[in-house]
Amino acid sequence: MGMRLNEKLPLPAELKAEYPLSKEITEIKEKRDKEIRDIFTGASDKFIVLVGPCSADNEDAVCEYVNRLAKVNEKVSDRLMIIPRIYTNKPRTTGAGYKGMLHQPEPDQAPDLYAGIIAIRKMHIRAIKESGLTAADEMLYPENRSYLDDVLSYEAIGARSVENQQHRLTASGMDIPIGMKNPTSGDFSVMLNSVVAAQSSHTFIYRGMDVTTDGNDLAHVILRGGVDKYGTCNPNYHYEDLVRLLEMYQKMDLKNPAAVIDTNHSNSNKQFKEQIRITMEIMHSRNYNPELKTLIKGLMIESYLEEGCQSIGNERVYGKSITDPCLGWEDTERLIFEIAEQC
Repeated sequence: MGMRLNEKLPLPAELKAEYPLSKEITEIKEKRDKEIRDIFTGASDKFIVLVGPCSADNEDAVCEYVNRLAKVNEKVSDRLMIIPRIYTNKPRTTGAGYKGMLHQPEPDQAPDLYAGIIAIRKMHIRAIKESGLTAADEMLYPENRSYLDDVLSYEAIGARSVENQQHRLTASGMDIPIGMKNPTSGDFSVMLNSVVAAQSSHTFIYRGMDVTTDGNDLAHVILRGGVDKYGTCNPNYHYEDLVRLLEMYQKMDLKNPAAVIDTNHSNSNKQFKEQIRITMEIMHSRNYNPELKTLIKGLMIESYLEEGCQSIGNERVYGKSITDPCLGWEDTERLIFEIAEQC
């Protein structure tokens, strides 16, 4: 019983000093941050595609994937804003299983958080340097985002974390868009309350300090489907769900109303190929209703170099997910072009 100290970790400022950003990367992030902000404020009508593996498990494979995205981005950048998913923390329902590169830089080896925080920072920096694309990550541990807050252009708070006060308050101090997912129950009210909290000013304890935040006017919702008390998945990407969300937003005094739709998880019942059909349905709903076109700012899609998923073992396939199943590259590339045609 109890808790033992394994190792003292460096402060975020110390890690940033050891692995600093070049002037070029800083300028890339500033430019993309402004472009993304303009989408959420309505100054730009580009459509966001948050796309990438369920978990970033291998630096070389992730960077190869992001470099491929960069080539696609060159062809669609007049209509789309592609933001790679580089998710380095993975929530686990029971606490068992692979928790992401932060915990295990090598998935088949024991946790090493010191090596993990170095690995995730180096990977994010390399991805930007090679591709010119800044990425998204999940804010699973609020205090840990300080190791990456100078490289990320988007963050999401997951269904299991969105009701947690520290996540909501930390989101209120961020200067980039933060997506608040509906909880696993699918409750829209809980999700929208988290946006209220994230857009408000708060005073609280963060990394041992008394801090006050300004509120994040780019906080918004992510619909990812829900699960009822019988364990049945209930998707919430259908037209009626989107209209209901629109009506709820209209009754609230929130800045920059926006939604991103997660095409996997409980929306697809983790049937990863369904992401293609779901994407097309969402695009149809968006084009059918002008108000939904304004509200729905983007999609979240899980994909990797190889489709499907695999268990962690000695014979792992390069670029294939070791967590939830993902679309493969060919389907992903085709789908991005189809999304661009619908915008």
